Amino acid sequence: MSVATTFAFWAAASAPAGGGLTILLPLLLIPVLYLLMIRPQQKRQKQWQSMLASIKTGDRVTTAGGIRGTIISIKDDSIIIRVAPDNLKMEVAKTAIASVTTQETPS
Repeated sequence: MSVATTFAFWAAASAPAGGGLTILLPLLLIPVLYLLMIRPQQKRQKQWQSMLASIKTGDRVTTAGGIRGTIISIKDDSIIIRVAPDNLKMEVAKTAIASVTTQETPS
């Protein structure tokens, strides 16, 4: 048996059984991947950015490291917070803010 005949036999034996369906399967999964993974992450990112844009002095914040404090002043890319119980002042990056609790004035 020649090498060409052996190679032709091997190629025919390893051909996919599903034919065109197995080729189209990845193309069909791309929209599903987008809807289940990418879109929700983009939504969370937009909510987080709008939260950072709306912070103001007096808001209570929690950092990604778990430090809780009250905003004293806001700079371009950082904020200064006061941490209880010793009224310690800390400067943290705005990107380290995980959540904000706004101060609402009582009616």
